[in-house]
Amino acid sequence: MNKLDRITINPAVMTGRPCIRGLRVTVGNILNLLAVGRSRAEVLAAYPYLENDDLDACLQYAALRVNEEELELKTALLLVAMPSTLETPSQ
Repeated sequence: MNKLDRITINPAVMTGRPCIRGLRVTVGNILNLLAVGRSRAEVLAAYPYLENDDLDACLQYAALRVNEEELELKTALLLVAMPSTLETPSQ
């Protein structure tokens, strides 16, 4: 099983936000807990129905989302920067 298969998006669950295995636990909630310094053990104790692979899936999902946004931003900056690099020096 691909760990990303653990991330589900269903409009009927948590208004379509990415969740873990169809449960009412959002990826964002888990990422926030980890970001503020909660350990994996603390998160798993708070959500005993989650597994360590669920936390890995959240991190993997976040990494993919960040990479997509950076790529879009990088592309947008290139489009803005390109016209100035194509200008010919005035003589």
